[in-house]
Amino acid sequence: MRIAEVLASKPRTDVVTIRPDAGVRELLAALAEHNVGALVVSADGTTLDGIVSERDVVRRLHADGTVVENTVGAIMTAVVEICSPDTDLDELMRTMTDRRFRHVPVVEDGRLVGIVSIGDVVKHKIGQLEFERDQLDSYVHQT
Repeated sequence: MRIAEVLASKPRTDVVTIRPDAGVRELLAALAEHNVGALVVSADGTTLDGIVSERDVVRRLHADGTVVENTVGAIMTAVVEICSPDTDLDELMRTMTDRRFRHVPVVEDGRLVGIVSIGDVVKHKIGQLEFERDQLDSYVHQT
């Protein structure tokens, strides 16, 4: 199974982005408005400059109580683990688990095409396992 299938099953196909020069207060409002845990940082909405998550805010808040006066670019993670639509789902699950990522942008030909959260991956995997279980149950109970 490929990440493209996970993206296709998501109710939203667009990716919420935020500019690196946006303020952290604007970031917090966008996270709350869209009910997400991370935003892709992009100056133009199509290329990847970084990613910023609730964790980034909390870690900076612990170190510096004035984090809300910063820009997104000052607190974002600039080196971002990405995947492509062709990435294997199990491979991405291992990477997310091993490296403790909860959000991975999906990039194709240098353009942002989606974002996958650990919740998306788990939901898709559960659906796959339920389908396999139902198929096995049907096979076992054939008369």
